[in-house]
Parts: sequence; C-alpha cells; structure tokens
Amino acid sequence: MVVSMELTLPPKVTPRAFARLAEINAESGEAKALRVAVDGGGCSGFQYDIRLDDPAPDDLVLESGGQMVLVDAVSLPFLANAVIDFSEELIGARFVVENPNATSSCGCGTSFSM
Repeated sequence: MVVSMELTLPPKVTPRAFARLAEINAESGEAKALRVAVDGGGCSGFQYDIRLDDPAPDDLVLESGGQMVLVDAVSLPFLANAVIDFSEELIGARFVVENPNATSSCGCGTSFSM
C-alpha cells in the first residue's frame, strides 16, 4: 500500500511585507502585529481579514526583524503554503495573499473559494 503525504507548510511572509509592517509601526509609534485570517463570507465564499492586532495564545507567529505576522489556528489550514506580500500599484497599496489553495477569487482580491 502506498500512502501519499502532501507536505503542508505554514504561509510565508515576504521581506517587503515585513518592511511595510515596520514602517506602519514606526509611523504609529506602536508595535502591533499583522493578523491574517480567513473568514466565511465575501462574494466567493471566504474572505481575508487583514488587520493590526496583538498575539493570542493559539496564534502561529511568523517573525522577522522584530515584526510579527499572526495566523490563528482556524485560518491556518486555509493559508497553508500561501505567501503574504505587500503590493503597491496605481490603484493603491495593500497587503495581499497569494494562496495556492484558492480555486478562484473575485476582482476585489480579498475574496476566494476553495
């Protein structure tokens, strides 16, 4: 019997995302973490909730240069192998999630389905 085991990795955070978080914290004078969560809803079934927050006991903490990105235990399976980045475009700047688990997403970029 052959058992296939797919390797599930936690999300990765780009240096650009950590750098932008450091800028935000320097401007505000506070040391907040960036929380990336997945909630039900949005036009495609799930949506990202990205905000500044404090760590909770069950969070996965991704850290670099004193900056922290948090993922709660419920959201973690939805974000396996994802990349959290910061994007600056003509239409605006925002944190983005490149999620290989999403089968489709809508034009807003914050809603997806699996």
